[in-house]
Amino acid sequence: MGAMFRSEEMALCQLFIQPEAAYTSVSELGEAGTVQFRDLNPDVNAFQRKFVNEVRRCDEMERKLRYIEAEVHKDGVDVPDVKEPPRAPNPREIIDLEAHLEKTENEILELSHNAVNLKQNYLELTELKHVLEKTEAFFIAQEEIGMDSLTKSLISDEAGGQQAATRGRLGFVAGVVQRERVPAFERMLWRISRGNVFLRRAELDKPLEDPTSGNEIYKTVFVAFFQGEQLKSRIKKVCTGFHASLYPCPPSNTERQDMVKGVRTRLEDLNMVLNQTRDHRQRVLASVAKELASWSIMVRKMKAIYHTLNLFNMDVTKKCLIGECWVPTADLPNVQKALADGSNACGSSIPSFLNCIETDEEPPTFNRTNRFTRGFQTLIDSYGVSSYRECNPALYTIITFPFLFAVMFGDLGHGCIMAMFGAWMVIKEVSLAAKKSNNEIWNIFFAGRYIILLMGCFSMYTGLVYNDIFSKSMNIFGSTWFVPYDNDTLEKNPSLTLDPKASYINRPYFIGIDPIWQSADNKIIFLNSYKMKLSIIFGVIHMIFGVCMSVVNYNFFKRRYSIILEFIPQIVFLCLLFLYMVFMMFYKWIAYSTFATDEAYKQGCAPSVLILFINMMLFSSNEPEPGCKEFMFEGQGTLQRVFVLVALCCIPVMLFGKPLYLLSVSKKKQSKPEHSNGSVNQSIEMQEQTDISEAGQTQAAKPAPHSHEDEPFSEIMIHQAIHTIEYVLSTISHTASYLRLWALSLAHAELSEVLWDMVLAFGLRDPTYVGGIKLYVAFCFWALFTLAILVMMEGLSAFLHTLRLHWVEFMSKFFSGLGYIFQPFCFKTILENNDEE
Repeated sequence: MGAMFRSEEMALCQLFIQPEAAYTSVSELGEAGTVQFRDLNPDVNAFQRKFVNEVRRCDEMERKLRYIEAEVHKDGVDVPDVKEPPRAPNPREIIDLEAHLEKTENEILELSHNAVNLKQNYLELTELKHVLEKTEAFFIAQEEIGMDSLTKSLISDEAGGQQAATRGRLGFVAGVVQRERVPAFERMLWRISRGNVFLRRAELDKPLEDPTSGNEIYKTVFVAFFQGEQLKSRIKKVCTGFHASLYPCPPSNTERQDMVKGVRTRLEDLNMVLNQTRDHRQRVLASVAKELASWSIMVRKMKAIYHTLNLFNMDVTKKCLIGECWVPTADLPNVQKALADGSNACGSSIPSFLNCIETDEEPPTFNRTNRFTRGFQTLIDSYGVSSYRECNPALYTIITFPFLFAVMFGDLGHGCIMAMFGAWMVIKEVSLAAKKSNNEIWNIFFAGRYIILLMGCFSMYTGLVYNDIFSKSMNIFGSTWFVPYDNDTLEKNPSLTLDPKASYINRPYFIGIDPIWQSADNKIIFLNSYKMKLSIIFGVIHMIFGVCMSVVNYNFFKRRYSIILEFIPQIVFLCLLFLYMVFMMFYKWIAYSTFATDEAYKQGCAPSVLILFINMMLFSSNEPEPGCKEFMFEGQGTLQRVFVLVALCCIPVMLFGKPLYLLSVSKKKQSKPEHSNGSVNQSIEMQEQTDISEAGQTQAAKPAPHSHEDEPFSEIMIHQAIHTIEYVLSTISHTASYLRLWALSLAHAELSEVLWDMVLAFGLRDPTYVGGIKLYVAFCFWALFTLAILVMMEGLSAFLHTLRLHWVEFMSKFFSGLGYIFQPFCFKTILENNDEE
């Protein structure tokens, strides 16, 4: 957990790599995934960098891979996943891979081109067959209705019937056109001929396949009868405009039958060739699909390497590549090993080496996580990345987040459902992660599987404390209430009111809430008071813990003056007001009971904590009831006035303490005399840095976020005033904000009870066999509403409110969140991002 307490220490390093070893060294660093490179050529255009040609080669290979992948998916060939991703190919293998991709692309292109030509021929022959078959019915119908000798002689024209040969004879044009264009096609023929074209058409029952796209198209066979050469040319132009295909159609029945037989024979032969071509294409694509995933990974790694090399700079002798990168100090041996492996892989005689340099630049923030802690770290980073070496809230969020969620979602049954869902994802995480779903909601759930598991487990615990399982109580330890009524009285009364002031209470319950409260009329009143006080107690403790965490930052960044001038007045202000209110709650629970001998400390005389707190802040008082005391103990009024006055005195300390201290230190620094002796001068400067530096060391090791020493006093004063006003006001508002724990817990319990009484109880009231059917239906609806509303919607609501309590109420006490995330050059991350895209 040391890595989660604060971000890891980073070092800015220079890499000196020989040009022949640059590719393999960067490849090894990409496999290790421990360095974040900086761009040393920010002013150089992307098209003018050293390795731009290699990047273009990778782009061309990616284009070929995309084409091959599209063809593979078009034919429905499965691409097997790679069990172990291959490493980036060495420069010699790149040439072989490029040639192999070129050969594969050309082979698939040739197969595709041949298949398109064959399909085009098959389509034309199929359309010709339909034209011959459909026009046969047209001519038979014409002969049945009787045609005059002129028409018969015209149709039997020796030129094939498509040409209107001589004057007085009719010609015809036969072909196919797309079905959706038929109405417009028919209107156009009518307009150009002024109604002198006789059009017959018949729709094809089965769709035809487009040779280029493979889509299904529906077509219609038509025959247009006309007279005259001029009209014939117009009809052909219209057919060309509507992309209609014209086919020869013999006028005689015998010739048509012979032609149909010939077309069918050619179709059978062509179909055989198409099947053989398709089988050969399938074999080629199946062999390519086995290597497609490996090729894609190798090309992506190559491209990433060359993009990274473009960030490097060439030294003046052009014999060495220089790069700068951020490296976690714990991973420096791994980086040195990767450089050595890269040099050995290419056989370089001159080793590459690494040099750590000092810098004033803010290092990136890197928190090393595992599968369990990654989800909690993501919650924190979603609000803001921690400043470098700042205390990391994610470590404490592992416990506080599911606990505060469970306070609002306290139900043993609902928590069990959530815990089982989270446990299923955790147990099956290897197989579920391998599926790589594109469903965004599922990916969010799976990324937070450990959070869901903990939230479910904590909700089961708070549900046990609330004694609440699907809105019903469990009688595990019996009841500690003794009701002074007989059974006859209890049966005749519809409800029972439990009075804490009564004397029939025996002892406190073992754990949680007594199950007898389930039958009480004042159950909601009791739970309101109980959960409201719990929410304030947990909220104040949570905020105090957040303020105490600021001490860790102050001590680490050598800002110990802030402990006295900021932390102490803040914690005193918070404790004297709100922790004191928590103390009054506990004192009230302990001091006032039914067993108290003093009448002033009986249950009915207990003063309201809220009224006491309001009177404390307003310096006022209320008249107590007869026989009762205004305060809980002697001297409470005086103590409260002292607390308020001390808390008010803390405000000017928070407001003026830090600015005045920095002003005095700045004046002291300016008044120091300069000595000619260099050693004396250096010692004075070192002493000043010890007094006022927030870091104490170079910023690369321990930088100081929010350093104000070099700012003018007016800006420091304005910043501190804003910070003080924000803290004082937020202390009050944040304490009230924790009441959402009470509100959502009460709403969840009441909604669960309403759902039970109005849905499931409908099937439980009928004792007959019909009641079994009703119960079956009611249970289905109850289970559906429980999962959809109480578990999903209420769970999401409680999650968001818990997130707000951590982001605003807790983290604002010590968290600045001004850092930027460490993004190492890692092949695994690059491949995962490409898969998501």
